[in-house]
Amino acid sequence: MADTRLDPVLLTADLLRCPSVTPEEGGALVLLQTVLEAAGFECHRVDRNGTANLFARFGPKGHARSFGFNGHTDVVPIGAEADWSHPPFGAVREGDWLYGRGATDMKSGVAAFVAAAVDMVQTAPPDGAIILAITGDEEGPATDGTVALLEWMESQGEAMSVCLVGEPTCPETLGDMIKIGRRGSINAQITVAGKQGHVAYPHKAQNPMPAMAALADRLSRHVLDEGTAHFDPSNLQITAIETGNPASNVIPARSEMRLNIRFNDLHSGASLDAWLQRECAEVAAVHGVQIACETRISGEAFLTEPGAFSDLIAAAVAQHTGRQPVLSTTGGTSDARFVQRHCPVVEFGLVGHRMHEVDERVSCQDIQGLTVIYSDILRRYFEG
Repeated sequence: MADTRLDPVLLTADLLRCPSVTPEEGGALVLLQTVLEAAGFECHRVDRNGTANLFARFGPKGHARSFGFNGHTDVVPIGAEADWSHPPFGAVREGDWLYGRGATDMKSGVAAFVAAAVDMVQTAPPDGAIILAITGDEEGPATDGTVALLEWMESQGEAMSVCLVGEPTCPETLGDMIKIGRRGSINAQITVAGKQGHVAYPHKAQNPMPAMAALADRLSRHVLDEGTAHFDPSNLQITAIETGNPASNVIPARSEMRLNIRFNDLHSGASLDAWLQRECAEVAAVHGVQIACETRISGEAFLTEPGAFSDLIAAAVAQHTGRQPVLSTTGGTSDARFVQRHCPVVEFGLVGHRMHEVDERVSCQDIQGLTVIYSDILRRYFEG
């Protein structure tokens, strides 16, 4: 008898042909809805402010055992198309490699879980529910993506008991890392206001640069913490200092600094905002200038304590790869920062090979391997 199971490699290729650069849907969610509805999933588009989102559920609404999956089909821009060896939306296969924007981040992860979920509901329907929350805005502002899905779910009485986020988590080899948390992130723009003037008459001006230099030194020298059991030390990085002043004989009117802090669970966005405001106020008082600090918190630090859910995923990974995955909180932010307010969340996916780079590609063998692992995770969850 012919194998009628959904091929995750072919589904990945179909998704790669969808030009879904944030905020464009590009046909990716339409494709997934078609596939899922054909398998018996109830689907709803949860679009908000021009951002496309898809909710899908198989099984009873509100079931106590509802396994959730979160992922995204939007991708970052391609850059210069001439730099690509293959068309970025061509889904060209060369040996084991499948090329295209989103190949790793993360259309392959979405395809692998969809294939695993469809296979389960068609061959051994679970005693419970499988939920997919797929967004078209993870790479952009992320204000109307997973956040909108979770708010809609709450309003509709939909809930996940646990959630697996399929971001590429493995640094080198499939199975070497699971994410059980993420550091938080806060961005700050600091403006030191002075008075423009001629460098030969400093008494008629007010140079903002000494205050800015002192503040930059003070902030960059400060040790936020030494890390925790599950988190690396928090770090502050100054990313720009600008005056907009091309002349060497003019005292600038103002200076602006931008910085980012990646912080662990010893801090909150609010506590770091308060610390930055105090530091600015103290430097302003010493130098007799005005300093304004505006911050934007893009995510709080969170941790899903190692336990039954992470053990289940690690056991499935070890079973099929022979590797005991490291439980990590490294890397940037992901939509898990939103999901963690809804239910326990763990991230596991492919190797992040060339993600966001020219000639992004994914191993077809790894897509198949990830599908097998996802299938086993679902089986273990519903049999447990």
